[in-house]
Amino acid sequence: MSFHLHKFPLLSRSGVMERLIAGSSEGEEGCAIKLPDVPGGAKTFELVAKFCYGVKLELTAANVVYLRCAAEHLEMTEEYGEGNLISQTETFFNQVVLRNWKDTLKALETCDDVLSYAEELHIPRRCIDSLAAKARTDPTLFGWPMVEHGGPMQSPGGSVLWNGISTGARPKHSSSDWWYEDASTLSLPLYKRLISAMESSGIKQEIIAGSLYSYAKKYLPGLNRRQGANESSNRHIQVGSVTSLSEGDQKLLLEEMDRLLPMQKGLVSTKFLFGLLRTAKILRASPSCISSLEKRIGMQLDQATLEDLLMPNLSYSMETLYDVDCVHRILEHFLIMDQAVGGASPGSIDDGQIMGSPSLTPITMVAKLIDGYLAEVAPDVNLKLGKFQSLAAAVPEYARPLDDGLYRAIDVYLKSHPWLAESDRELLCRLMDCQKLSLEACTHAAQNERLPLRIIVQVLFFEQLQLRTSIAGCFLVSDNLDGSRQLRSGLVGQNEGGWATAVRENQVLKVGMDNMRMRVSELEKECSDMRSEIEKLGKVKGSSTWGNVSKKFGFRLKSQMCSAQEGSVSKQENGHKKIEKPKEKQSKEKKNSD
Repeated sequence: MSFHLHKFPLLSRSGVMERLIAGSSEGEEGCAIKLPDVPGGAKTFELVAKFCYGVKLELTAANVVYLRCAAEHLEMTEEYGEGNLISQTETFFNQVVLRNWKDTLKALETCDDVLSYAEELHIPRRCIDSLAAKARTDPTLFGWPMVEHGGPMQSPGGSVLWNGISTGARPKHSSSDWWYEDASTLSLPLYKRLISAMESSGIKQEIIAGSLYSYAKKYLPGLNRRQGANESSNRHIQVGSVTSLSEGDQKLLLEEMDRLLPMQKGLVSTKFLFGLLRTAKILRASPSCISSLEKRIGMQLDQATLEDLLMPNLSYSMETLYDVDCVHRILEHFLIMDQAVGGASPGSIDDGQIMGSPSLTPITMVAKLIDGYLAEVAPDVNLKLGKFQSLAAAVPEYARPLDDGLYRAIDVYLKSHPWLAESDRELLCRLMDCQKLSLEACTHAAQNERLPLRIIVQVLFFEQLQLRTSIAGCFLVSDNLDGSRQLRSGLVGQNEGGWATAVRENQVLKVGMDNMRMRVSELEKECSDMRSEIEKLGKVKGSSTWGNVSKKFGFRLKSQMCSAQEGSVSKQENGHKKIEKPKEKQSKEKKNSD
């Protein structure tokens, strides 16, 4: 762009213009000079020319950086006139711009266009230091940025004003995330410098992590696709509309987010970390970035949901529908972290302590989560048996109070892979412990035709043990209730309502005991039929007893039988002996008479 200007106003204010005009030759059309690298371009030079002609400029946060850099480039110092452009722009920048949050932020945004010139004058550093200091301060103390964002005017006493009249109402206090949306307007290089300055100034890691969350949500569209409705409605951070970036810029941004995010548990939600990991796989981020995100998720895997784990497989091989290998790596990171913080070991805890131990709550939640994940991925016909087994076996045995979830996953896998050999089925079923199945799971497994015969026999055996133990416990409760009735026989007038409740409970227990007896008899009949079938098939040699069958199938009997049950069994045996003795005497008498 060409400007037709007088020489004297220019050379009287600028050292560069003075030298260029002195070194140029006069032509027919006057003196022609070229200014190729004026910061801010033609629009800024037009403002500089107006200043040289004596026109009063309106300095704002949007143009002060351009004018300051152009004035420095053209050497518009006090040597060429008092109150020159350098001094005026510097004064306005220090006394007006840096004292206001929005003006400082706007000035910092304009530094991107003239970054090399602004860096020489330390303008970005001064803006960033000012913003970092303001971010640590409550904005309501100074009236910014609450008034600038359209907030209500306040009286000197702090009440809200309406048409200049005090209403007596107090304005709402701003939270620590008031600057998130403003900071997200910065370019990535300047935003990184701002976050680093805030970390150095002592701002809490939780606040910085929240700002990183807001910035990533704005520029990575993949993070918003799986955000739940509850999260978006309950979130206090107002995330702006997604700004479109190229895939290369998104990849660079995601890798920088991983570097800036502190390696600390609980700073951001697990759903957000899974979103970053999913986006990193789509954008083909660096392996170090993906590995770092997997470690971060592993640190707080107990806070994840089943939906988070269901990540599609984006590898070139596409062996499975879901990325099972990634979930396995995340689980390994969690187990390493759990052991590092002093997690419980299998030998240091009893079965009865598993449910009530606070230290085992995270590992128990993760075990339940993995069992649910296995049930979801089991229908995939391309899922190899080895991958399924390795993921299921990676969960420690003590982490599962019950194996019902694992049994369900195994059953789904067997249903979706009917071509598995009998040996593979037995190998797969060895992952679960039949003793840790609930009564409902045992009932279902006993009728499951997909399970191997050996496993069904084990399930029936342990179901019978559970039922007999439950019956013995019911007898014990019944005896206690009878004893309490005898003790309270002299206090009938007192606690009549409580005694009636105890009687009803006793009746319910007796009905339950009758049902259990019927179930035990049915199970004994099924076991007897199965034993005869096994003998017919020739799998058991000789006249083996039920004890030999139990040894054959490797049953591990629990030594927790109730004394009441043992007593009842011994009484029955003694009764049989007494009946047999008279029969023996009668047979002997017949022989003697013959």
